[in-house]
Amino acid sequence: MANFKTDSRIVLTLDAGGTNMVFGAMRGGEFITEPITLPANASNLDLCLQTMVLGFSTIINNLQEKPVAISFAFPGPADYPAGIIGGYLPNFPSFRDGVALGPFLEDKFGIPVFINNDGDLYAYGEALGGALPEINARLAAAGSAKRYHNLIGYTFGTGFGIGTVIGGKLNRGDNSCVETFCLKHPKITDVIVEEGVSIRAVKRVFGELSGNPAHNLEPKEIGAICEGTAPGNREAAIKTYEELGEVAGDAMATAATLIDGLICIGGGLMNSDKYIMPGILKTMRSKIHTLSGEEVNRVQMKVYNLDDPEEFAAFAAGDARELKVYGSDRTVTYDPQKRIGVMRSKIGASKAISLGAYAFALNQMDENE
Repeated sequence: MANFKTDSRIVLTLDAGGTNMVFGAMRGGEFITEPITLPANASNLDLCLQTMVLGFSTIINNLQEKPVAISFAFPGPADYPAGIIGGYLPNFPSFRDGVALGPFLEDKFGIPVFINNDGDLYAYGEALGGALPEINARLAAAGSAKRYHNLIGYTFGTGFGIGTVIGGKLNRGDNSCVETFCLKHPKITDVIVEEGVSIRAVKRVFGELSGNPAHNLEPKEIGAICEGTAPGNREAAIKTYEELGEVAGDAMATAATLIDGLICIGGGLMNSDKYIMPGILKTMRSKIHTLSGEEVNRVQMKVYNLDDPEEFAAFAAGDARELKVYGSDRTVTYDPQKRIGVMRSKIGASKAISLGAYAFALNQMDENE
């Protein structure tokens, strides 16, 4: 697609939370209006849909030009290409029987409506305006010929979200069901991995390790204990985030093996990234074995921490060498080192999701012309 940062078209956006909805408008990848926050009324379908109409209408009335589309993330299960939301939605119980939300909004406003999963839009935003262009620019500045085109985006927060972008295209799957939360927890039999990578996981594990399950502390406060800026069991706090990293790293190792791309992590829990990242790297760099006892890397690519300057320098350098073409004097550059990297989001999950929603709408409209 064309560079969305220079695109003059306006797209309406929505941050759809179960408590509040925040409406906005973007042009060139930036918000151009003051956001409007309204109560979600998530338990009452009529009021919820009225809220959406009111919110978008108010934004439109504040614009000098007509928007070309509406694009936002909404919790699933859903048939996102069809704009239909339905199934078990804890934060939006009134949608459980199925709501044709996209078609409803298209009828109301007469413009295309695009709805996606927040993990998908996060990854798309990072691929177009965050991690992927950042790393490729840094590689170019370092004189490396290596470039990346695939990205796996993760969000660590209320849940364990994922999105994948392959060759610049968002992978929505055939059933709008690209998920990671339901992979197996590597340390607890028959339990989903999200029970180890989420806000509730941090609170549970810290309670277990500190011997105080009724602590009532939030992850931010547990992170402060890690830093020594708040009283508490620092050893238990640090171990809590290390374990989160190890559990997340197990799921990431599986995804990286299948997708072969960079990994970028966002979400509120990454405020404690320096305690999480060691566990991720430890697991992704671990070994497994064949039945005959042969040792094999868990991830076939070498895994680098791209937020560490020394590791990034090694990542950029790789193992490039000149290789002579047989039967001639010509040489070609050959780098046999397969490598990927893991990094924290620099633009933040909220910004990445908004960028993803904006760019997705423009790209879909251009493809449909």
